[in-house]
Amino acid sequence: MKRIVDLYFKLLKLLIVLCMLAMVVLVFGNVVLRYAFNSGISVSEELSRWFFVWMIFLGSIVALKDRAHLGMDSLVKRLPPLGQRACLVAGHMLSLFICWLIFSGSWQQAVINLDVVAPASGLSMALFYGAGLVFGASAAVIIVYELYLVLFDKRGEDVNDVGEAIKQTAQHGNPGRTRP
Repeated sequence: MKRIVDLYFKLLKLLIVLCMLAMVVLVFGNVVLRYAFNSGISVSEELSRWFFVWMIFLGSIVALKDRAHLGMDSLVKRLPPLGQRACLVAGHMLSLFICWLIFSGSWQQAVINLDVVAPASGLSMALFYGAGLVFGASAAVIIVYELYLVLFDKRGEDVNDVGEAIKQTAQHGNPGRTRP
C-alpha cells in the first residue's frame, strides 16, 4: 500500500512540474510571439490559468501529506495532552468538512458546466472544476488517515504535544525523514 501511495504522490509531483513547464512555455512563447512577430497563441492565457489552478490544487495535496501548511499552535501547546489531542481531532474534523464543501461545490460546478466550453480552447469547463474534485477526495483520504493515527494513538508513544504529533504524523509514512 505504501508503494501505491508513494507512486501517487510522485505522479502528483510530476503533474505539478508539467503544469509549471506548460505555463512557462505558453506565457513566454506568447510574449515572444507578440513582441517579435506581432502574433500570439490564442489559448495561451486560458490554458495558463487552468494549469495554474491545477498546479495549486495538486501542490496543496502534496503539502497536506507532507504537513507543510502553516499552522499556529501557541495556544494549543499550553493545553494538557488530552486538550491538545481534542484540538487536533477538532481541527481534522473541520478540515474534513471543508474537503466535503470543496468536493461538493466542485461537483456541482462540474455538472453545471459539463456542456459549457471554454472560449479559446473549446475544452469542457468541467475539466477546470475537476481540480477541486481531485483535491477534495485526496485531501479527505489524507485527513481521515491522520485522524485515525490521532484517535487510535498510532503516532508513537513519545508524542506529548500537537507539534510533535504533526512531526510524527509526517514521518510515519516516510521512515528516516526528519523535519525541522
